[in-house]
Amino acid sequence: MVEVVIAGIGQTRVEEHWAVSLRELAFMAIEQAQLDAGGLQPQVLYVGNMLAPQLSHQAHLATLLADFAGLTGIEAATVEAAGASGGAALRAGYLAVASGQADVALVVGVEKFTDVVGSGVEAALATSSDGDYEAIHGLTSTAQAALLMRRYMHEFNVPRQAFAGFPVTAHANGAGNKNAMYQKAITPETYHKAGVVSDPLNMFDIAPNADGAAALVLARPDVLPPHASPLPVRIAGSSSVSDTLALHDRNDPLSFQAARLSVERACQRARISPLQVDLFELYDLYSIYGVLSLESAGFAQRGEGWKLVHDDHISLKGTMPVSTMGGLKARGNPGGATGIYQVVEAVQQLRGQAGVNQIPEARRALVQCLGGPAAIAVTHVLEVGS
Repeated sequence: MVEVVIAGIGQTRVEEHWAVSLRELAFMAIEQAQLDAGGLQPQVLYVGNMLAPQLSHQAHLATLLADFAGLTGIEAATVEAAGASGGAALRAGYLAVASGQADVALVVGVEKFTDVVGSGVEAALATSSDGDYEAIHGLTSTAQAALLMRRYMHEFNVPRQAFAGFPVTAHANGAGNKNAMYQKAITPETYHKAGVVSDPLNMFDIAPNADGAAALVLARPDVLPPHASPLPVRIAGSSSVSDTLALHDRNDPLSFQAARLSVERACQRARISPLQVDLFELYDLYSIYGVLSLESAGFAQRGEGWKLVHDDHISLKGTMPVSTMGGLKARGNPGGATGIYQVVEAVQQLRGQAGVNQIPEARRALVQCLGGPAAIAVTHVLEVGS
């Protein structure tokens, strides 16, 4: 397998882009990434998107974006894996370069939630669950997360307030990210006073859906231009693992098995232990997902992931910083683009470009995105230096 490095990154601010089309939003990120990569031209394009056919009435998205970006003539394909679409698109690009099928790959994640308002968004999101046994009965992803959180509290005797540290940490980090949807810290008191959305989840336990696009240029090290970044970030490990789509088909709904296996396999390929990374960009779509992701990755024992926030382990100055640029909760959740945003932010950390959010001497990052409650998990290990 050929070594693969991330040669360029680009992103738009995550917000409500009412006046910008899907193709224009994606092009903004593509243009930034190609400029950052010194103008490298890709032979393949993979687009991570979750809901464009339902929300933006646009299928055949990769061909559209290749055309709009002036890249006709290259291979182009859209990758859909619910909330893990961005990560799955990155894995496709990584495998294309690592296998020698391409010298340079362009990976883009894009989503526009604001093309539809009201119940149409929930109906579109429900298509990522089991249509015959979950969505048809009106089960939303938020209600499902609430059930998981309630079960976790019951099984491990965890108080409701124990989850406050996750959104408080995310918003503290989002305050330092100019591309975040919410750039304001919150206090534990603010969290506790927030209105309940789906008991026991309150408003701050749920990441907001928003519009955004992020892009990566992947390449072999030997094709990088002379003026490339002095700290090229390499993809040291990559893994994608699936589980049952319906939560009720699992023996233990509080064990994200796909997330665990994906971390194990990505770290095995990178020849490291998860404990050797300097930061973890996890998929905090809901506070309970943050807890279960930490446990699945091996940073906490089963039923004890919530304790990490109380000893300051997950803050920027902690032993295992998470959601370092705000995560889904403060940066916002741009659906199929989320996995690419996570990697862009991890690259910023490893390049030393994270500004006030910089993790000192960060050299290795673990990045994971999930589709549904870990029905699919895609994990990457990124490294700089020797």
